Amino acid sequence: MEYSWDFNFLWGYRELILKGLALTVAFTFGTIALGMIVGLFVGLGRLSRLAVVRWPLTGYVEVFRCTPLLVQLVWFYYALPVLLGVEITATMAATLALSLYVGSFYAEIFRGGVASVDPGQWDAARALGHTWAQTMRRIVLPQAVKNMLPAIMNQNVIQLKNTSLISTVAVADLLYQGAIITAATYRPLEVYTLVAVLYFTVLFPLTRLAVFVERRLATQ
Repeated sequence: MEYSWDFNFLWGYRELILKGLALTVAFTFGTIALGMIVGLFVGLGRLSRLAVVRWPLTGYVEVFRCTPLLVQLVWFYYALPVLLGVEITATMAATLALSLYVGSFYAEIFRGGVASVDPGQWDAARALGHTWAQTMRRIVLPQAVKNMLPAIMNQNVIQLKNTSLISTVAVADLLYQGAIITAATYRPLEVYTLVAVLYFTVLFPLTRLAVFVERRLATQ
């Protein structure tokens, strides 16, 4: 029996689809921004000579990198409110989980980028009387960014795909709206084909931009 494709009915659900897509994009950029802030401080903290600073941050990175994001989402939504004794919305739980998850990867990117700078740069900065903060801001980070940028951009692309998991805790992203439309129309093939096309439409330009930046950096 041949399946009869029909995408016309999706026009009637355009508002739900656009709202879901907008929330997906907002979650992506919001958690990327928060994750970068977390990753920067954690990454620099892991370079500390003080074990009391370095070990807890290493533990955070390893816990979040070595457990599935889906498990973290469920834990933040169901377990964290019980431990804290406060109510946490699905949006807040998803934001915390995604930000801390991607922050652990950014932390390693920042740490590796800073560590890749020639140690002689630090010695030269100290000889010129620069403080640690001045050395980091004026000398080390500008050089490290070139090494970190391709990895950061690739991680950003992965983060957009990771947001599809927030539908499991009832956050009304693109995939969640697709499930609602499917339940109302019983047309999963058309619905999830459109969802896949929309994800591809957003992701493909980002992947090409990442490739372009990587090539430009390689030729400089």
